Amino acid sequence: MSTLSASDSPLVAPTSNWLAGRIVVGIDGSTGSFSALRHARRLADLTGARLELVTAWTYPVKFGPMWAPLEWSPEEDARTMLREAAAHEFGKEVPATLTSRTYEGSAAGVLIHESAGADLLVVGSRGHGGFAGLLLGSVSSACAEHAHCPVLVIPTGSRPGAMA
Repeated sequence: MSTLSASDSPLVAPTSNWLAGRIVVGIDGSTGSFSALRHARRLADLTGARLELVTAWTYPVKFGPMWAPLEWSPEEDARTMLREAAAHEFGKEVPATLTSRTYEGSAAGVLIHESAGADLLVVGSRGHGGFAGLLLGSVSSACAEHAHCPVLVIPTGSRPGAMA
């Protein structure tokens, strides 16, 4: 796969010998993660790859597992967010091969772990939090540096174009 960087929209050209089996997409509910999912879907359509939506969750510092309200589950919130992301992108036609996984931990750590065995990791350039002026967020930067597979970082709001 070849890529061009320093562009407002990622340009990805899968080479004829590149067939992805598993594309992992980092989802945090942000516009950037929805852009990443759109691009990953396009690549999966072109290559026949399986899509795997992954998110991380943690207890807020003020709670922790022992002090969280009994009726609230951050893990269930994460599962709901993944279902909503899939519905947002696919509507009622969610592919049978789409899988979703939630893990307790830091977003970067979870995505780097899940990149092992993946053919591609797709993340948005900016998620929730951080400083708006930064080109890359801390999660996308950590993934680009430490992932076990190629990483495609999608600028927020970009739309998939024609890919050859």
